[in-house]
Amino acid sequence: MKPQLSNLVQTPIPTRHGEFILHYYSNTIDSKEHIAFVKGDVTGQEQIPVRIHSECFTGDVLGSRRCDCGEQLDMALQIIATEGRGILIYLRQEGRGIGLLKKLQAYNLQDQGMDTVDANIHLGHLADEREYTIAALMLEDLKVSSIRLITNNPAKIDELTKLGIKVVDRIPIESISHNENRGYLKTKAEKMRHLLTFPKED
Repeated sequence: MKPQLSNLVQTPIPTRHGEFILHYYSNTIDSKEHIAFVKGDVTGQEQIPVRIHSECFTGDVLGSRRCDCGEQLDMALQIIATEGRGILIYLRQEGRGIGLLKKLQAYNLQDQGMDTVDANIHLGHLADEREYTIAALMLEDLKVSSIRLITNNPAKIDELTKLGIKVVDRIPIESISHNENRGYLKTKAEKMRHLLTFPKED
């Protein structure tokens, strides 16, 4: 049976990046609340800029510098605002899908010398357990014809393509590396094929 999705509420949200319409979805896959943040007319439109952002409480809410999630969230909204149209899908899959508790435990393992991938595996998880079926269903519900995906992660493009989403281009979204997140970013580039660049070190 195909998973079902219900668009329960749509309400305008004014932000510093302009006004967006928040779409609140329920679904038959999990009991989590996933949202689409939509700017402009996207129905039936081609090449819509889309960011699929997985929840990161520490980065998105607290401004943690251990990752680039909060910066990417803000940058994506700015890209969409500049375009005048677009969608930010916010998926409730914290810590690459392992949940907040395990993510915080992984932080402690990273402080002992593991990288993000090895820490997840040490805790009995895959390096990345995120899943994008709900995101694809949301894009279908919003009737988008094709998208330009705001991402550095080729695997995300592959997954959406397999789910029937027409991805015609990629929009890079690189934040500045610094002492607190450099190891995290290098692990994403070296072990997870993320398309990232780094300044030359002296």
